[in-house]
Amino acid sequence: MFSRSLTLILLVVPMTVAGQTVPTPRSHFGFPIGAHRKLADWNQLTAYYERLAQGSDRITVDTLGRSTMGRPFVMLTITSPENHARLAELRTIQLKLADPRQVGGEEELEGLLARGRTVVMVTHGIHATEVGGPQMAARLFHKLAVSNDPQILDILENVILLDIPSLNPDGLQWIVEWYDRWVGTEFEGAPLPWLYHPYTGHDNNRDWYAFTQIETQLTVRKAHNAWHPQIVHDIHQMGSNGPRIFFPPFIDPYEQNVDPALIAGINQLGSYMAAELASQGKPGVVIHDRYDGFTPARAYQHYHGGVRILSETASARIATPVQVDEEDLRGGRGLDATVPAWNFPWPWEGGEWGLPDIVDYMEAGVVALLKNAARNRRYWLENFYRINQRAVTGWDTWPEAWVLPGGQQNESGMAYALRILTTGDVEVHRAEGAFSADGETFSSGSYVVPMRQPNASFAQTMLELQRYPDLREYPGGPPLRPYDVTAHTLGLLMDIDAVPLSEMPRVSLSDPIPIPDWDFRLPESLDGENAPRIGLYRSWQEPMTEGWTRWVFDQHGLPYDTIRDARMREGSLENDYDVILFQSQDPASIRDGFSEGTLPTEYTGGIGSAGIRALQAFVRNGGRVVAIEEATGLMIDVFD
Repeated sequence: MFSRSLTLILLVVPMTVAGQTVPTPRSHFGFPIGAHRKLADWNQLTAYYERLAQGSDRITVDTLGRSTMGRPFVMLTITSPENHARLAELRTIQLKLADPRQVGGEEELEGLLARGRTVVMVTHGIHATEVGGPQMAARLFHKLAVSNDPQILDILENVILLDIPSLNPDGLQWIVEWYDRWVGTEFEGAPLPWLYHPYTGHDNNRDWYAFTQIETQLTVRKAHNAWHPQIVHDIHQMGSNGPRIFFPPFIDPYEQNVDPALIAGINQLGSYMAAELASQGKPGVVIHDRYDGFTPARAYQHYHGGVRILSETASARIATPVQVDEEDLRGGRGLDATVPAWNFPWPWEGGEWGLPDIVDYMEAGVVALLKNAARNRRYWLENFYRINQRAVTGWDTWPEAWVLPGGQQNESGMAYALRILTTGDVEVHRAEGAFSADGETFSSGSYVVPMRQPNASFAQTMLELQRYPDLREYPGGPPLRPYDVTAHTLGLLMDIDAVPLSEMPRVSLSDPIPIPDWDFRLPESLDGENAPRIGLYRSWQEPMTEGWTRWVFDQHGLPYDTIRDARMREGSLENDYDVILFQSQDPASIRDGFSEGTLPTEYTGGIGSAGIRALQAFVRNGGRVVAIEEATGLMIDVFD
């Protein structure tokens, strides 16, 4: 009895490291991280990071910028005090390994490999309903700040951890506030009735080559490109009725410009993490299931020398536990979650699953990854260098250079493509004179991308005509459905020409161009008094397409009002609007919305019959309705 009480005291009393007080999560938040129905919000979490940094010489906190809604977007750097003291030197070593052109030979390389550290980036909470990652981060940081366990000390000595505890601070704050508002009521765990990223919702995890969102730009420019980590661990959650956690290997296909040694590194690290969790008695771990390695929209690091480890942990109802009976367990592609298999050796038998389990599995996965990164430091540094060296040498399947001819009509498309390439750390030059190559003539000012550079694989996958492999469910059968997005060819997406060359052009080139600034212009026809009064319909079952439309309007400075269901039902729409825009959304969702009892009344019901009558009157009185994709089905019915 005395021993158990002593353990409780140690959990709640702040610890002292190097004369400084380091608060425990429980003493700061008032509850243990991972407790049922308890969540820390972004304000509380960032305050805790500052207290950790003040109390521990192993942790620093940097604000990389501000989120879409103005919240601090932070990164913690965690390593030993000795490494912190030489952090600038270690970053210089890392950047040399990232660009083998800067390494003078094998002797210098040997010194870099001996002195360097494995750089690991961990990212949490890009999807705000996946609450486990940002909560777990606080507990992990405390462990790394105070523990003198030999495993932790080995990690701190051999690894530089760059941790972004939330890729979506706005969504995290909204979800926690929404959940706390209704916990203990009939609406506990109810869905948030708006997108959990201000513009993109779930699509913020598909932005790793378009770089449209502020949070993506900050992560890429101030973390990825500043450090070029060897390992990136992207922490997610999945459905509750399958395996408990997923790690790579990924299933086929991989995009063809991903280095094979990088793929092998992913395979060994993911398998190691799975084995570590099994050794700790954690069932339900699966590898090589459902998630592929194809699109750069989800895998920036695959094209910048480092491995990307995706983990997907089974979810609860936000922080409310769920009961999953064994007969309700489901599998993935070719997986039965109740039957052992080579990639799923220990099925979970069902039962209660909640935030304590989620946090435990996630933390075990991160610590396993960090152990591997520490123990195999030399491997990770040298493998990273060799991948970049092969890029600098050039692949047989790549051209010598790409040219984006000057004088193309689609100036905005060209600007966007250049922004993507340069944000992706690709060296792009301007030709300082006209030149001929491969039988074509190109004007002065054309853009040239040499393909013997460290990040050439990113340039190649962005510029070549991408072809998805012909994979079938069985020989002669239907196509095997891709996991998700499969298109990324910039020439097609941006309506520009990109020309591969078999030899480097013989022309003087400028220094690499900087990342171009955006220069949106308001069309004259929409300027001033000529602008129509636009209303964007925004359902409480808001689709991501609506958020993207708001983003486009905001980027171009186009004025609009948001129309909610209640305003639609009020009628007299012509008094306020000339045009009403409906983005792609299921007609039943627009008409009926959330059913009564699933959410508080003010968020239920859709536009209803009153809104339909209001739309009909709006058009009869001279208004215009623009409906896109799925929404056209409702308009066909409404207007016969």
